[in-house]
Amino acid sequence: MALRIHWYPGHMSKAKRIIKENIRLVDLVIELRDARIPKSSANPDFELLSRNKERMILLNKKDLADPVKTREWIEHFREQGIRGQAINCLKSADIRELKRTIIQMAEEKHNDIKEKKGIRKTIRIMVVGIPNVGKSTLFNGLAGGAKARTEDRPGVTRGKQWVKIHPFIDLLDTPGLLWPKADDQSAMRNLAFIGSIRDDIIDLVELAGTFLDVVMDLYPQPLVTRYKLENTEGLKGYHLLEAICKNQGWIRSGGTPDLERGAKQLLSDFRSGKLGCITLETP
Repeated sequence: MALRIHWYPGHMSKAKRIIKENIRLVDLVIELRDARIPKSSANPDFELLSRNKERMILLNKKDLADPVKTREWIEHFREQGIRGQAINCLKSADIRELKRTIIQMAEEKHNDIKEKKGIRKTIRIMVVGIPNVGKSTLFNGLAGGAKARTEDRPGVTRGKQWVKIHPFIDLLDTPGLLWPKADDQSAMRNLAFIGSIRDDIIDLVELAGTFLDVVMDLYPQPLVTRYKLENTEGLKGYHLLEAICKNQGWIRSGGTPDLERGAKQLLSDFRSGKLGCITLETP
């Protein structure tokens, strides 16, 4: 049976309500996506909710993604009239550069409103994104401190938080939001690969087998090198995971491959960048 994933915790409905209630108050929407899966990490609700608003798309974890494909995505956004930028939210230099860009954009809007209406309007910016793309880390970096609770598991930021990051710029953090329908199983699969869907609700052995099939088509060499694979011809998914376990010595008592351990380690290696810079989608 093909791997199928569906996950939409109850608090996601509250998250959507918070975004919907506050979107009318903001002048700019910053959407954070994962640079390894720029399409799958885009919640289609964000585009609907932020229509008629100026948008900026940030591709986070650029250090884990293929830089060539990242540039292709940034150009793709530019062609759509959307400002795009690659970033590593853990890198202070990237945060400083982004903050300068945001201030410049806000100043232009602030001055335009002042000239047209004669008022000094505070520019309000909303940060949105799916769970576990680094949204709270970005928010904290822009705010200059730990203003939002962060944790390395999906669905931690539950409320809304306004923070002033400049004399006339207020920033709103929002909870991570997935979409309720899981019709696009390719997207759900990719989200599971990067950890935006909790591992404990998924068959990790099946997920790892699917991941191996995808990556062997796109970036076979990092897998071959890291796991010392010599002959992969004819090996797919489950059997390839078995071969990796045998090569790495991940064996249960009785001599059978420890597939659960292998699956966890494989996904951990991908998520931490130990398999190299990998992007699973192109524009």
